Amino acid sequence: MARLVCFHAHPDDESISTGGTIAKAVADGHDVALVFATRGECGEVPDGHLDGGESLGERRTLEVLASASTLGVGEVHFLDYRDSGMEGTDTNDDPRSFWQADVAAASEKLAEILRADGCDVLTIYDDHGGYGHPDHIQVHRVGARAAGLAGIERVFEATMNRDHIRRLMEAAREAGDTMGEGPDVSEEATFGSPEELITTTVDVRDWAGVKRASMRAHASQIQESDFFMQMPDEVFLDAFGWEFFIGRDPVARSRKDSLFD
Repeated sequence: MARLVCFHAHPDDESISTGGTIAKAVADGHDVALVFATRGECGEVPDGHLDGGESLGERRTLEVLASASTLGVGEVHFLDYRDSGMEGTDTNDDPRSFWQADVAAASEKLAEILRADGCDVLTIYDDHGGYGHPDHIQVHRVGARAAGLAGIERVFEATMNRDHIRRLMEAAREAGDTMGEGPDVSEEATFGSPEELITTTVDVRDWAGVKRASMRAHASQIQESDFFMQMPDEVFLDAFGWEFFIGRDPVARSRKDSLFD
């Protein structure tokens, strides 16, 4: 059995992009740990959702611990940088933010965790962070460097399959579904990655219920009225029943449907 470490930017990212892969890995007997660059302090939260005196970072910490328990993860670590907020916001310039972090220093902090955990497989994000969020881009930079420092060869970049999303959107439009425009998945888009770049597709349909439950744990960010929760089960399976990765090295690229041997 192997040790999987998933490095993410904010609480709830683990559910959306790797929740099914984590649940499947745990079910297969692998050991999984989560590392977060920030506690998601800049997320949006509905009025009245937080308790008096409670910060959003505190709430999201509790939520991710609940999510981790749902997924079967026993260890959760935080690098404790500040959430940088969305691209172009003033919080990008906060010297405490992950976006402003010294990449070498942050990489060493992560590498220390990876060495202590005896990491065999690491997930990070693709080089544009999936959709351009500064913290997600920084996860790619820091994660790739930390893997080199810790001597980890099997590194996978979590991404979104742009062509899969395009096909789902086209099918929905043909069926008369007025769900809105959705993300830009044109050839010029920076959302996700084209299918031709994706090396590894993990079928997580058997763990879709666990994945959705881990999303539900992040109630400050994912409300019951959100599209994640409102999707009929069969639509959720089509949209989130597979998780997509780009292997960074020949060994990782050879894994077509699993992060493991």
